[in-house]
Amino acid sequence: MKTYTFQPRGVCSREMQVDLDDQGVIQALRVTGGCHGNLQGIAALVKGMSAEEAIRRLKGINCGPKTTSCPDQLALGLEQALSQN
Repeated sequence: MKTYTFQPRGVCSREMQVDLDDQGVIQALRVTGGCHGNLQGIAALVKGMSAEEAIRRLKGINCGPKTTSCPDQLALGLEQALSQN
């Protein structure tokens, strides 16, 4: 298992850490800052999901007038993590 850490941009959260196993399945997600309850919910939902599926579901989600969101930033961070493998 490997932990990837990244700093989201344009959102309230300041840091995301995701643990991916050797098959690219999300084992845990930890987020610093942002809407705590919502991000705990997202973390619970993506646990056990492949990173590819999470990217497919979350990429492109906006937060109000912003052109991004915490889920979108997670998807972008997961793309970066997968490209490092």
